[in-house]
Amino acid sequence: MATEASVSSTASPGLPTPARKEYYWLRSFVSGGVAGCCAKTTIAPLDRVKILLQAHNPHYKDLGVFATLRSVPQKEGYLGLYKGNGAMMVRIFPYGAIQFMAFDQYKKLLSKKLGISGHVHRLMAGSMAGITAVICTYPLDVIRVRLAFQVKGHHRYTGIIHAFQTIYKSEGGVSGFYRGLMPTVIGMAPYAGFSFFTFGTLKSLGLAHAPTLLGRPSSDNPEVLVLKTHVNLLCGGIAGAIAQTISYPLDVARRRMQLGSILPDSEKCLTLSNTLKHVYTAYGVKKGLYRGLSLNYIRCIPSQAVAFTTYEFMKQTLHLN
Repeated sequence: MATEASVSSTASPGLPTPARKEYYWLRSFVSGGVAGCCAKTTIAPLDRVKILLQAHNPHYKDLGVFATLRSVPQKEGYLGLYKGNGAMMVRIFPYGAIQFMAFDQYKKLLSKKLGISGHVHRLMAGSMAGITAVICTYPLDVIRVRLAFQVKGHHRYTGIIHAFQTIYKSEGGVSGFYRGLMPTVIGMAPYAGFSFFTFGTLKSLGLAHAPTLLGRPSSDNPEVLVLKTHVNLLCGGIAGAIAQTISYPLDVARRRMQLGSILPDSEKCLTLSNTLKHVYTAYGVKKGLYRGLSLNYIRCIPSQAVAFTTYEFMKQTLHLN
């Protein structure tokens, strides 16, 4: 039985051969998009709090993670925990779709065309897929961050469209939507790479050494072994924790650069090196470069667990194994 974590184009009993070949990319695209949306919706409140803490929002700058989680509903209502989530969904569907689909394609390219296989090609393909997805959807991420940073009663943007128009007019046109792109790309390479690498490695090792205990036949192709749901969740959570720990300081720098003119010290956050230096000098390591890390552990574990598990489920539902 096959145990490889990658998407396979082998025959599935539910669809005729022409349909499988013709719509494979579309089904893969939809699977990744649904996985991304489910994952981000699960941790949307924690994501809002992370942005507020990372960028030292003046209304919450003296609060910790759990105090902020309690304070946001008091000041802005419970829907305040989901502020910016609409923009997030607009961004995360194409982001998740492109990332998962690109991962499969890059892995095939590295393996078949360049002869790179084993664990290394997961790391490389994951990094390349993450970078591809970021570049394609970055302007939507900037909009989402700007909306999430706002506090009730102190709104600069009234919605997604207004934010697009305002940034385009007041921050240099198209370039305004790509502030912080470089730290995002640099941070995404290890994050996505180690995320896919860790999950894929844990999956292949688990199915190779304990197939009966950890795996079961795929519902769309009994010849392919997949992880049981609770094992999928565990492997995804471990992958998220490792990847986030490695890339977190770059994520802090990215957020501050994205917020741009909203922050009073924005002139010190124009480049990646200057932003990292400013955050370290002004706030130190624990309260600066790793501020909100405890929240990040809480949010990244369920996020990645749900993302990988949902994607594996969607692969079976849409006959991708």
